[in-house]
This record gives sequence, C-alpha cells and structure tokens, in this order.
Amino acid sequence: MSTEGRFLSGPTMGHVVRMTMTGAAGITFVFLVDAMNLFWIAMLGDARMVAAIGFAFAIQFFSVSSGIGLMIAATVLTSRAIGAGDRQRARQIAGSAVLIACLVQAAMAALIITFRYDILEFSGATGETLDFSARYLLMTLPSLVTMVVGMVASGVLRAEGDGKRAMFITLTSGTVSVFLDPMLIFVLGLGLDGAAIGLNVSRLVLMCTALYFATRTYDLIARPSFAQAWADVKPYMAVAIPAILTQMATPFGNYVLTAVLSQFGDDAVAGWAVVGRLTVVAFGGIFSLSGAIGGIFGQNYGAGQYDRLISTYRDAMIFCIGYTLIVWALLAGFSDAVGRAFGLTPGGLEVLHAFTHVGAGAFLFTGAFFVSNAAFNALGRPTRATFLTWIRDGALTWPVAVWFAGLAGAVGVIYAQAALGVVMGLVSALWGWHFVRNIEAKDIQVDLRTRRGWRDINAFRRR
Repeated sequence: MSTEGRFLSGPTMGHVVRMTMTGAAGITFVFLVDAMNLFWIAMLGDARMVAAIGFAFAIQFFSVSSGIGLMIAATVLTSRAIGAGDRQRARQIAGSAVLIACLVQAAMAALIITFRYDILEFSGATGETLDFSARYLLMTLPSLVTMVVGMVASGVLRAEGDGKRAMFITLTSGTVSVFLDPMLIFVLGLGLDGAAIGLNVSRLVLMCTALYFATRTYDLIARPSFAQAWADVKPYMAVAIPAILTQMATPFGNYVLTAVLSQFGDDAVAGWAVVGRLTVVAFGGIFSLSGAIGGIFGQNYGAGQYDRLISTYRDAMIFCIGYTLIVWALLAGFSDAVGRAFGLTPGGLEVLHAFTHVGAGAFLFTGAFFVSNAAFNALGRPTRATFLTWIRDGALTWPVAVWFAGLAGAVGVIYAQAALGVVMGLVSALWGWHFVRNIEAKDIQVDLRTRRGWRDINAFRRR
C-alpha cells in the first residue's frame, strides 16, 4: 500500500467532483429510505405511530448530528497524517477516533434514554404517542454506538480518498432497510417495533461494511486502546466539539423558520414541508460538499502543498456554481408539476414557487458557506465554522425571518432564508479565501506538534 495520499496529485477539480458526487448519492439515498420508512408506518393507519416516529426522529437528529461531528474530526486528522506520509499515525488516530466516538455516543444514548419521557413531554408528546415514542427511543438509541463506528470508518475511507466504497457503505445499509422494513412491519406484524429493529439492523450493517473496507482493504484503523485514545483525545476533540456544534446549528435554524411560518396556516406549512424534501434531495451535492472535500484539504495540508489548498477551494466554488445553476433551472421548470404531485393548495404553491424561483438560487452562496466551513474544519480553525453557522442560524434567523414575514407574508420566510444565505455566504467565502491564501508553514508546524510522535514538517520536506 502506497503511503502517498491520492489527493496529492492530479487535478483538484476531478477530486472535488468525484468525492462530492459519490457523497451526494449516499446522502440522497438515505433521505429516500427515511421517507419510505415513515411511509410504511403511515400505511398502518395509526396517526399516533407516525407522530411517535416524528418525535423520536427529532430527538435522534441531534444525536446523529454529534456523530457527524465526530466523523468530521476523524476525517480531518486521518487525512492530515496520510498527507504527511505518516500512515502509522493515521492508523493510530483512526483507532482512537473509533473508541472516543463510541464513548461519546454511548454517554449521549444513556442520557437520552434516562430522561426520554421528560424530553418527549417537553417536545409536546402526550398519551399513547408519548409511550410509543419512548419505546422506540429505548429500542434504537443503543445502536447509536454501532452507527458512529460505521460513520467514523466511512470518514476514514474518505480521508484515504475512496469515495466509491464510502458511498457503497451507505447504499448497502439503506438497501437492507428498503427490504427489511416492510417485512418486519407488515409481514411479521411488528409495527413500530419492526421499524426500530430494522433501523438497528441497518446500523449494524453500516458498521460491519465500513469496518471491513477500512481495515481489510486499507488497514487504516489500528486496534483501539484506552492509552492511545487518552493521548489523542485533546487534538481529536479540538476538531470534534466545534464540528458537533456546527452540525447542530442547522436544525435549530430550521426549527425557527418553521415556527415563524406556522402562523400562516397549514397550507403554508404544507408548502414548507415540500420545500424541505426538495432541498435535501435536489441539493444533495451541495450538502455533501463540505464532508467530501475535507479529506482533500487535509491531505494537502499535511503535505504542505499550499497551492493545492487554493486550487481545491477555487474548484469547490466553481462546482457549487455549476451544480446550483443546473438544479435551480430544473426546480423552476418543474415547480408546478411538483406542486400538483403533492396536492398543494394555492397557499402552499406560493411558498413552493418562492423557493424554486428565488430561494434555490441562494444555494450559489450557501454552497460557498459550506466550502469555507470545510476549509476551516480541515485546516485547523474549526471554531470559525461554528461561529459563522451560529451567527446565521442562531442569531440572525429569527429577527430576519420575522421582519421578512411581516413584509411579504409566508413567502417572506423563504426570502429571509435566501437573504441570509447570500450575506453569510459572501462573508464566509471571502474569509475562507483569505485564510487559505495566507496559510504558512508555522500553521502546520503548530498543528502537527499537538500530538507527540508526529514528524516535524521540515524534516518531512527534507526527506
């Protein structure tokens, strides 16, 4: 196995497109599988079970967000070691990441299980819906540990540059759910319990498949040890904690926008629900971009190839522009057909049209926001990504949404989201560009020395 990272040579645009599109395929499939799971439960004709799934998913979303943050940290640190030519160090940090992530998710799962009734009641669940949801959480939360192992191993594959196998992991676990869920829910008559069992099996398949590729194909995860994990916990959590906080900002902002929109009635909320599903499916390439290019940044960062950091940043921005323009045109062209397919009323159609004709265009800048965040996370400044995300989704979303809604009604919420995307996208893109263009050797030296045993970058250059 060559010690040279595959992102250290060849056109950076090719790496950006390949890693992003394989990631997009996996993300889109996950969203489709989740929708099908909810559809099977809805077919039982019990609204309480559908509501229970909704409450449980809302709570688990934050747990999954923490898992994504832990995966990002593993990808960043492993890719830097690969770029520096220190494959043994890459194996060590990957093994430590698996153990640390397991402990973090186990603690989170235990905390939620203990207080699940209190959390669900605070969320508005009552009666049998509360009991259904609490039972579902009790059955599925322990498998957060298996899920995070799979996510970290998948992140390690992306650090290596193998986007196809990382995509295959997601597709395999999702395919298991597609066939297993209806069998458990209908054929065996397990109902909501069947959905929970299916989710656990899917997560187990995710873990096993990811570990097989990461260990058997690339030998990139060393056997975890508590001593090694304790030595690595500081540099790992220095990236993971800001990444987790960054991931949790987006669901918070979406919750705020939904709350503002709800005052305009069910028709508007129905349109907003369709917009939400269109967004994650149509812009899967943009959502996957930040995770996809983290490994590209990390390898070249570890190797001290500053010119390729700049070209990666530039090419990712170009990809955002091309991808968004194509998707924007398609959404605008098929807007009416989508509205008819979902049976939207005039109020819902108005919200949908505002998104497909105006809001979707803001992803030109939202994509730039994701690219800059990926650069900050991979190049040693993760708190900047956290700061920018919470300014956008935490501090500004509520007042801007209320203001625009007062001016334009329900569609004002769409316009507010678009306006914030444009402004914060420009700010973050310029800040990120300035940062990438001015990285110096001392930045990498300081970072590499955060863990004893890493070779000095100057010694590596003299090799």
